[in-house]
Amino acid sequence: MTDRIIVLEEIDPVDIYGVNNKIIDRLISYYPKMKVAARGSEIFLRGSEEEIHSFESKIEALIMVRRKKRRLNEDDVDKLFEHTVSQEIPEEDSNENIIVFGNEGKIVRARTKNQIKLVEAYGKSDLVFALGPAGTGKTYTAIALAVRALKNREVKKLILTRPAVEAGERLGFLPGDMREKLDPYLQPLYDALRDMIPPKRLADLMEEGIIQIAPLAFMRGRTLESAFVILDEAQNTTMGQLKMFLTRMGNNSKFIVTGDATQIDLPKKSDSGLKKGIALVENLKGVSVINFDREDIVRHPLVSQIVMAFENGEGKESGQSVE
Repeated sequence: MTDRIIVLEEIDPVDIYGVNNKIIDRLISYYPKMKVAARGSEIFLRGSEEEIHSFESKIEALIMVRRKKRRLNEDDVDKLFEHTVSQEIPEEDSNENIIVFGNEGKIVRARTKNQIKLVEAYGKSDLVFALGPAGTGKTYTAIALAVRALKNREVKKLILTRPAVEAGERLGFLPGDMREKLDPYLQPLYDALRDMIPPKRLADLMEEGIIQIAPLAFMRGRTLESAFVILDEAQNTTMGQLKMFLTRMGNNSKFIVTGDATQIDLPKKSDSGLKKGIALVENLKGVSVINFDREDIVRHPLVSQIVMAFENGEGKESGQSVE
């Protein structure tokens, strides 16, 4: 049995529950084996993962229907069940691969073999390294896991960090506060968050410090407890920086480190501590390493070919045999 809490954001719960809870009661009637309690803006669920995923999708669908019409009625609920779950979700994307439901009912799921491995590794390890080329969804999958953990109250805060290598020592001279200075370097993380959290809710979470962004250099001295922490572009960290980051882990925390060893932006590529650091810790209990490859690329079909072309070209320049 799984426990889950759905938080209704940016919508009046009465619009979804209906007068005297008629709408939500009709929805609940379709899930006789699941325990459901609606209080205020929170809906508490207990049931199987499949039932919970289905219930969440129906709530998201009701929200979309409500945005298109003035008032919901019980017929709107019944219409949601005119099509089976298997019709709503393609067979190749099984329910167990769903990570989180994003904005406007968008289903975010693990789509490739290594994205699925990353989700599985998160379940058994507190520190996960996700390595691989651009476009493989390693960062997006990590963000989805973090949002799910936050929604399910598995953690109290989400912290995103990324080395601002391009800015170097000039970061302090850029205009704005810390977040504004880092924004150009954190856009991939923002883009993923905006897919999964409504804009106003995201702004509120950042204002409350529940979602934080911090430059890697400013992580020193912190102990991060009950937090989901993502270090992106870790190939641009030195051994010292990587050690500093990893030793910030506190109790009940999850760390995911993403990187691409072929895209090092440090002045000296040999200064990158990612591969060296992984070699030191990968055999420790509670640590997992997932290696993404070209088969995981989920962007435009050309991206996979571009990655291959560059790998072949770099191999020839270095005098290596390319097969």
